[in-house]
Amino acid sequence: MFFSRFAFAKAEPTKAHKANPPVSLVVCSKNEAENLRTNIPLWLAQQYDDYQLVLINDASIDQTKEVIETFAAADKRITVVNVENNEAFWGSKKYALTLGIKRAAHKLFVFTDADCVPNSPFWLRDMVLSFHNQKEIVLGYGAYKKVKGSILNSLIRYETVFTALQYFGYAQWGNAYMGVGRNLAYSSDLFYEQNGFMNHMEVQSGDDDLFVNAAATPKNTALCVNPDAFTVSEPKRTFSEWIIQKRRHVHIANHYKKGHQFLLGLFYVSQILFVLLAVVLLSLQWHWPIVLWILAVRYLINWIIVGKVAFKLKEKDVAFLYPFYELFLIIFQLSIFSSNLIAKPRRWK
Repeated sequence: MFFSRFAFAKAEPTKAHKANPPVSLVVCSKNEAENLRTNIPLWLAQQYDDYQLVLINDASIDQTKEVIETFAAADKRITVVNVENNEAFWGSKKYALTLGIKRAAHKLFVFTDADCVPNSPFWLRDMVLSFHNQKEIVLGYGAYKKVKGSILNSLIRYETVFTALQYFGYAQWGNAYMGVGRNLAYSSDLFYEQNGFMNHMEVQSGDDDLFVNAAATPKNTALCVNPDAFTVSEPKRTFSEWIIQKRRHVHIANHYKKGHQFLLGLFYVSQILFVLLAVVLLSLQWHWPIVLWILAVRYLINWIIVGKVAFKLKEKDVAFLYPFYELFLIIFQLSIFSSNLIAKPRRWK
């Protein structure tokens, strides 16, 4: 029920600025030559008057540098940042991003990843329009490309929707705890007020969610759920790749504020306990009609909420198997927590 506020919230009309403020679009790339060949033209085709495209080559060993420099030679809007590995910050995306941000010419930043395709030519415009009423952070939605007939793809997209339900839902209540680097924006003033990523520079990943976790307040955070402002990424193609990705995300959550850790932990524990209690009561045949009735009501309400969010995020097909996906995610999360107790993931790529 907590998330119903976001699920049923009507889209607020975006208030246009008197003039579109200039913005720096920042993309950090590591061994992404093929994706850059495809996506740089899409970023350059955004319908926006004044923007800079900061392309960061994070010590790539493929042709990323050559691809970036070729495009830069043909378009003056592109700023190239070539990063060499630094012994103190070896393999740190935050170090590479910091160098790129320092080359940003404008006071508003929009971030995405090298494999992210804008959903429309108005993506940049709509993200920037959300900086109204003194907002300094804009949380966007980063979808994953649909692959027909793939159970893994359906699970990945459902988990992405459910994660979005959580971070948009908490933000709707003035308690934003994370954002996704596939589609995120914030101001330079806020970045420097937070001393950049210095408070969590030792954590290899988390340039997106740890920054939002530290910097977001009830008044400075906006949501952008206009479908024109979505981005779409290539999903993982194997379970092993997805597991590695999710292990990294769960590990980063250990560095959230204690209050956010408590709320998220309480949510997952309540899910597990509800399922276990239902199984125990049914196996004991303890007032089983009442237990079944409670199960049905609970799943119906949650199904409606998840369905509303899935429709809002243009992912309606993943809502139909909600009860099965929820059970899978409970088991999946437990396995991830267990794996991370044994060994912690380190690098962003």
